[in-house]
Amino acid sequence: MGKKRDCVADIQWIMSSEIVKGLRLSVLDQAPVSAGRTPGEALQESIALARRVDSLGYTRFWMSEHHAMDTLACTAPEVMLARIGAETQRIRIGSGGIMLPHYSAFKVAEVFRTLHALYPGRVDLGIGRAPGGGPVEALALRRSRKVQMEDDFPEQVAELLAYFDRDFPAGHWFGGLRVSPEMPGGPDVWILGSSMWSSVAAVEFGLPYAFAHFFSPVHTRSAIEAYTRGFRGGRERLVPEATVAVGVICAETQEEADYLHSSVRLLQLRIRTGDRRPVASPEDAVRELRLFGDMAVEEGEWPRYFVGTPSRVREQLERMAGDLGIGEVVVNTIVWEHAKRVRSYELLAGEFGLCVDD
Repeated sequence: MGKKRDCVADIQWIMSSEIVKGLRLSVLDQAPVSAGRTPGEALQESIALARRVDSLGYTRFWMSEHHAMDTLACTAPEVMLARIGAETQRIRIGSGGIMLPHYSAFKVAEVFRTLHALYPGRVDLGIGRAPGGGPVEALALRRSRKVQMEDDFPEQVAELLAYFDRDFPAGHWFGGLRVSPEMPGGPDVWILGSSMWSSVAAVEFGLPYAFAHFFSPVHTRSAIEAYTRGFRGGRERLVPEATVAVGVICAETQEEADYLHSSVRLLQLRIRTGDRRPVASPEDAVRELRLFGDMAVEEGEWPRYFVGTPSRVREQLERMAGDLGIGEVVVNTIVWEHAKRVRSYELLAGEFGLCVDD
């Protein structure tokens, strides 16, 4: 056992010392709805974006789950992934994430077994504990309303993994269940979160971990370092695998990037006041931001959004990845105009030298 732990520590040190070389980039898409557009158009734009970043050489394309919001259109990432998998060739597709407390672990296992059967070797199942909406939406989504439900997320995760690995304890009620369709391998399961609790859960289950820095930037370093330091292996993994999801807006000039950023700055302030309207145009956002005065969104060691020219954003992302000892960053871009959103991903891919197939 001592030799194995020493080997793991050596591998971790090598990974962290050369982490910036070949930094991988992935995408978290929230299907943002722009003012003047419909949710249906936002979903179509997400599909088009997936095709484009697939061709640009990004590693993953994850879809988020949010409920009853005019701002974000995707309530069922698994439905979107079934379509996106058919529209893409090589990029991994996944949930960022499935809010597991709303659902039966068995049903989630079946859904992602189906996706894996359709797109073997390309499916990620990111699971989270947050409701993905407000308290009323959470109540409507509850599996049972007869009694107050306890927080059984750890038990749900254990059950979900047991379905995939077929390793229920002897005599367990569900030990004989077969999760169809049966195929070699399975989806890669990730823990997603924005707190120290999620970091501990990822360590406990030996799973890869993604921290939502763009949502909650204060504890990013603490969560990633606790996960990396505490990881003991699991599910055929000897070393930890962590990433952070950050906001990014790239443009040809700093001035344009800052202007485009106005829309998401306003969005963040609106959400704090319970306002879930669609994403405003930069022109309207600049005007409305004046009404908020000095009110600002809390930032951490790094900003929620890296904004600027491709070279500046690359420098910031590489510094953050190097400081955290991670080899991949998940990029989330929200701007009002879809063409500008696609262009941001194109500029970033070009700056990092990803495989572009134009």
